[in-house]
Formats: sequence, C-alpha cells, structure tokens
Amino acid sequence: MSTPDPEDVVATLVEQRIELVRLSYPDLIGVDRGRDILTHHLPAACAHGLSFCRAVYHTSPRGDVVDVAGGLDTGLPDICVRPDLDTLVPVPWEPGVAWCLGEPVDPATGLPCPESPRDLLRRVVADLAAEGLAAVVGPELEYFLLDRDETAPAGWRRYADVTGQVYTVGRKGDPAGHLPATLRALDALGIGAISGNREFDGGQFEINLSHSAALDAADRAWRFKTAIKEIAHAEGRLATFMAKPFNDTGGSGFHVHVSCVDTEGHNAFADPSGAHGLSDTARHAIAGLLEHAPALAALLNPTVNSYKRFGPDTLAPWLIDWGLDNRSAMLRVPPERGVGTRLELRLGDASANPYLAVAGVVAAVLLGIRAKAAPPAPLQGYGYDRARAAVLPMTLSGSLDALAADTALTEVLGKGFVTAFVSYKRDELERFRRHVTDWEFGEYAYHL
Repeated sequence: MSTPDPEDVVATLVEQRIELVRLSYPDLIGVDRGRDILTHHLPAACAHGLSFCRAVYHTSPRGDVVDVAGGLDTGLPDICVRPDLDTLVPVPWEPGVAWCLGEPVDPATGLPCPESPRDLLRRVVADLAAEGLAAVVGPELEYFLLDRDETAPAGWRRYADVTGQVYTVGRKGDPAGHLPATLRALDALGIGAISGNREFDGGQFEINLSHSAALDAADRAWRFKTAIKEIAHAEGRLATFMAKPFNDTGGSGFHVHVSCVDTEGHNAFADPSGAHGLSDTARHAIAGLLEHAPALAALLNPTVNSYKRFGPDTLAPWLIDWGLDNRSAMLRVPPERGVGTRLELRLGDASANPYLAVAGVVAAVLLGIRAKAAPPAPLQGYGYDRARAAVLPMTLSGSLDALAADTALTEVLGKGFVTAFVSYKRDELERFRRHVTDWEFGEYAYHL
C-alpha cells in the first residue's frame, strides 16, 4: 500500500472543513497520548514527526513518572511520532477534527520505540506469519456508564441503575438513549461496531466489534475505548473500563475471539473430521493458551483492581480450563464451525491495553502451535471447581511473577518489553501497598 501524499491529504481535509488533526498513540497501559495539529501543519508533522518525552510510556494514571529503563535513567529523552495517514478519519462527535494513529520511533536509531504496544503486536503477528498463519481477532468489551453525583462515595453513580436489564434495549434501561447515539457515532467512525446492549449490572453496556486481522482488531478496540470515553464526556458522564469499579456489582470483561487462517485464507482451526470439529492446529492453540494463562493474566488483568473481579460465582474465569460452548470455562469454543471456528478467551478484563492483550493471546497461540501441544479433556458441566483445574494467579503480584518466569512467552514478546512492563506494574503494587484505603479506615479506626 502506497503512503498517502500529505499535501493531497491536506487538500481533502480542507474540503471537508477539517481544521485539526488529532494524533494519538497508546502508552504502556493503553492511555491515549497525543497532540492536536493544525491541518496546514500536517505535512511538516509527517516529514519531521512530533517530539514526546519517552517517559510518557512510564507515566502512571496519577501522573507519576515510574523509573523504567529508558526514561529517568537516561535523562528523559524524546521519542518521535509521525502520523499514520492510512488511519485518518473524521471524528463524528467533534466537527472540524480528524483522528489518526501515531507511529512512535526512537530518533537515535529510527527504530520503533521499544515500549510501543502497537509495534509489539506487529512483531508477534510477523512471528505467526512465519508459521504460515495469520490471526483473526474479534474484541468484545464491556464498560460502566456513570452520572455525576456528589453524594455518592466516589462522586459518581451508575447511570440508569436498575437491576435485571441484561440484554435489554430501548429507553427502559437507557432513558437518555446513550446506546443508539453511541452506535451511530462508532459506525460513522468506521471501527466495525456491530451491535450493543445493556449488560448484567446497572449502568453497564457491551458493544460488539467485528472480526479482522489482529493488528486492525487491536487498533479498533483501542479506538473504541478512547471513543467511548470521549462520547461519555460529551454527554457529561464518565465511562470506565475499570475491571470492577463497585463492591456491589460484577466487573467488566474483555473477551478475545481468535482464529487463524492459512496462506490461502482458509480457517486453520476448522476440521470436520477432527475431534469436536477442531483441527490439530486449534488443539495446539488451546494448549498454548492454557499453558501460558498465568503469564497472560498480567497482560489481560493488568491492575490491582483486576483481581477483585475474580472468585466463585462471579462468571469471571479464575481457573485454567477450556470447554465447548461453556461460559464457565476460561477458554470457550463457540459452537460455530467451518469458517466460524474460533476460540474465545474469557480471561481478560476491560482495563487491559488491547494491543498487549491481543499480542499475548497471539503469542500463546503461536507457542502452542510450535510445540504441537495437546490440551486436556474439555470441561464438562459448570466450572469453578478447584478440584478439576488449576487456579490462575489471584493477585497482580502473582501474575507478574508468572510473566517474568515464562521464558518462552518473554522470548516472543521481547525481554525489553517484559522488563519494562513488569517494572512499571511492580511500582503500581508498591504505591498501592503504601496507600491507606477506605476499607482500612472503616475496619479499624473506630474500635482500634
């Protein structure tokens, strides 16, 4: 594909009355970082790039710069980010603005920035391509929509907080019409939104995205999360993809549907003559995902809060198992076969960085295929029985230890990335360890 000529792009944007181009890229945890560019300055930005401090990759949600190699230790050097004009699209909810993804590189080497989640996924996809396969991914994300309420403990209450609204549509469960308006905006954005509904808990929604090549799917999932938060802000609300924002509700998941196609475009997971209609390749992929699940938890459940979503009767997977059309298993094989044959990894929560989540899943699939590993028998009946399956790490600390110890997965993801990610997240653990929580005050202050 030829690179668009920036001057031609500017001429088109002027015709569309686009005055600003919003350049953004994901940091290590998936926060969108970027800069607005006046349209007539776009060619210069393409030619020379825009400078950002590399430590933005290592900046916490509270604005602290974490001491990760390549940041503070090297004097806070720059990275250079150029617009990817192939990703340029008008922003439906902000007239006069177009949005494109950025390509971060190290100006000293001209190579992709080591912490770039998008380039990490590119590398993993290339490794799978060397096996003659390409991953096809369908992201499935949930989120909570909140209204401002100064009387609520955190200053926010759940929007339209009525129980029993799962799989409902219309004003009964969505009196302000958030979902139809959001679906229209996402459709205009062109990120493959298909459908949406109210989810299990009050104020919770799910919107489904179409399946596509792994990098494109991660691009769309990341833009989806960014867009949902922007649309909510425009409504005067807050949308959160936090794993479990409230004690009295469940959490929000990030399910990753994955299949592989061969060089001729045939679904490599399908085999009508194989057990359960699955090919050997699919069985190897299942085994790889099961084997590397403890390490994957660090990427798909990446916060202290993530592990408060786990536990018996939560419908969030916390055992390492797989099943045929069984939603109580960590890895579900949906009932479709033929071109629709795929795996659904239900491990992740919505706080995960889509690029890292997809990269981890594809890497585990690749390792299973390379090893020609065989999975155990599928789960029968309702799961969540410790006697039948191993338990996932139940804390962020445990999953980080598992990631650091998984040498095979580290080799695919890259030691530099894994070291940076683990260092960043262990700082989060240390900050949480020192923080006095509301629970502690309520538990101890009066009586002790």
